[in-house]
Amino acid sequence: MATPDFIQDIRAVAGHRLLLLPGVSAIVFDDAGRVLLGRRADNGQWSTIGGIPEPGEQPAHTAAREVYEETGVRCVVERVVLVEAARSPITYPNGDQCQFMDIAFRCRATGGEARVNDDESLEVGWFAMEALPTLGETDLFRINQARTDSPTWFQPGTEL
Repeated sequence: MATPDFIQDIRAVAGHRLLLLPGVSAIVFDDAGRVLLGRRADNGQWSTIGGIPEPGEQPAHTAAREVYEETGVRCVVERVVLVEAARSPITYPNGDQCQFMDIAFRCRATGGEARVNDDESLEVGWFAMEALPTLGETDLFRINQARTDSPTWFQPGTEL
């Protein structure tokens, strides 16, 4: 994902130190029940669409914006699927460390054609549930949660 300007400003001071960052994931379905995925330019893996909110931007708006920016697909956000801290930090090739607090949204496509629409993806496409490419455990969990009518998922806290 392209690094937002405000994070580059923080990195100028913090260097490669671990940053806890907000993130959103968009699980987008079309009318045929297919899910929209992108193959990431940074690691070559297929994943759901996501990104980082700009300061003051509402998370649902971020989800719809990221979907359009990365894939050319327009969508409406229907509901929150889950809220979860990433299980472990990510270290990028340049040494930057991040851990994301993710809000995942179920979205419905409303228009546009799925295509590579920026430099963050190598490929973009719609996939039937029985024909998904290899995905990480996190993406599969989000997709499965989005397919259900379950309430918003979160890791239960412990009593203090």
